[in-house]
Amino acid sequence: MIRTFLFDMGNVLAFFSHDKMCEQMGLLCGRSRLEIQALLIESGKQWEYERGNLTPTEFHHWFERAVGKSVDFESLEIAGSDIFELNHSIIPVLDSLKAQEYRLVLLSNTCVSHFDYIWKQFDVLQRFDDYVTSYAAGAIKPEPAIFDYALEKIQCAPEEAFYTDDIPEYVKEARKLGIQAEVFIDTSTLVEQLVRRGIQV
Repeated sequence: MIRTFLFDMGNVLAFFSHDKMCEQMGLLCGRSRLEIQALLIESGKQWEYERGNLTPTEFHHWFERAVGKSVDFESLEIAGSDIFELNHSIIPVLDSLKAQEYRLVLLSNTCVSHFDYIWKQFDVLQRFDDYVTSYAAGAIKPEPAIFDYALEKIQCAPEEAFYTDDIPEYVKEARKLGIQAEVFIDTSTLVEQLVRRGIQV
C-alpha cells in the first residue's frame, strides 16, 4: 500500500528551460546564450549551486567574476529563475492525493533561488508536507546520498512510497532502493500509473 508520494519539481510540477535562463543571464552582461551555457552548465557550476556549495550571494559574486562585469543581484536572480511555467494539470492530482491523506514530499535537484521563485510565483509547493532538495541534502540525483535523505523524509517503508520523475536514470536509482517509481511523461500517464496501483485521482 502506498502511503507517500515523491514528486520531482522540474518538468513535473513546473516546466523549465535552461536555454531561457542562459539567454536572460547573458542579456545582463552582453554575453550570448552559448557563452553563458558554457560558463554555467557545461562547467558544472550550476550543479555546484544546486548541490548547496554556493549561497545566492556567492553565486552572484562568482557570476560577476566569470563575466567580468558588475551585475545587479536582484536582476540576476530574476534572469536565472524566471524560467518556469506551472504544470496546471498536476494540481488536481496533488489536491486529490492530499484529500485522501497521502503524504506528499518533493524530491528535486534545485537551487535556493529556483525553489524560492516557484514558492512565490505558484501555489504548488505549499501543498507538500516535506521537501528533499539537493541543496539541503548536499547531493544531487542520482547520487545515493539524496535518496538516503529522501528515505528519512517519507515516513514509511521504501515500498510504500511512489516516485515520479522525468529522468529515467533517477527513477532507476529509486527502484534500486525499493521505491515504486515511474518516469513522468505527462499528467494523464501519471494518472494511469496510479490507477494501475489502485489509486483514483
